[in-house]
Amino acid sequence: MTKTDLPLAEAAAQISRAQRDVQRRPTIAGFFDESTFTVSYVVSDPATGGAAVIDSVLDYDAASGRTSFASADRIVEYVERNGLTVDWLIETHAHADHLSAAPYLQDKLGGRLAIGAEIVRVQEVFGKLFNAGTEFQRDGSQFDRLFTDGETFRIGELEGIALHVPGHTPADMAFIIGDAAFIGDTMFMPDYGTARADFPGGDAGQLYRSIRRLLSLPGETRLFLCHDYKAPGRDVFAWETTVSQQREGNVHVRDGVNEDEFVAMRTSRDKTLAMPNLIMPSVQVNIRGGHLPEPEDNGVSYIKIPVNAL
Repeated sequence: MTKTDLPLAEAAAQISRAQRDVQRRPTIAGFFDESTFTVSYVVSDPATGGAAVIDSVLDYDAASGRTSFASADRIVEYVERNGLTVDWLIETHAHADHLSAAPYLQDKLGGRLAIGAEIVRVQEVFGKLFNAGTEFQRDGSQFDRLFTDGETFRIGELEGIALHVPGHTPADMAFIIGDAAFIGDTMFMPDYGTARADFPGGDAGQLYRSIRRLLSLPGETRLFLCHDYKAPGRDVFAWETTVSQQREGNVHVRDGVNEDEFVAMRTSRDKTLAMPNLIMPSVQVNIRGGHLPEPEDNGVSYIKIPVNAL
């Protein structure tokens, strides 16, 4: 077994234990924001009430530049109603399609803000793109914890394992908690496929290898997705699947699809995709840990739009 296999082996063992012991299975509540097609999760330990919030959404109206908190307040209400204690606010990556509500939730609920350690690469690239200046720290210090591959953490009495799954962005992480894996933007529902890999620092071959790594977890592993867009012919949104279902039926990366085939498909498909509607505000905010850019001398924060730079 190679060194890089060890975190995956530990995650697989944890999943197997959780499947045998219901006490090791987290309680999971999904909160779907249809305006950005994003699913946020509250993951909690039924024994202690410890909890984590994964990939929260700050409501943002691009036309007016106004932010609001209806999506985040649904999470606050759920946490308070169920008497949970938030230990962690986790981002699977720096999202390009919605703004994070982590600072708002941290103020309301507490918890430590965490993301993958490779966020520093994303901060460097986009710090330059947005000409963020020397006051913008590119060292991940906006977050309380930077996870590396195989690191463990606790939610109440439940153990979590962080897995580095780059390809969509360099900093993507998946988080194994009990028998569940929160896999961010690596894969979507089997009938919709996989994430794009054409953002700065993205790599289709790397994405394929990250996905196959996840698909080597036990077949019964519950996979929770960050987005759903309703594939043609499907009338309802969905965001939970399993490793077995993905291996059998993912339209892009099921068993039998090799890396060369995937890279050719992904590269060709990505060339047809428009940029996400909220990429400019989202990335600027999310590389700052969900904080808006510092107000200027008139007390107003501004989102920059680089012209002809992408």
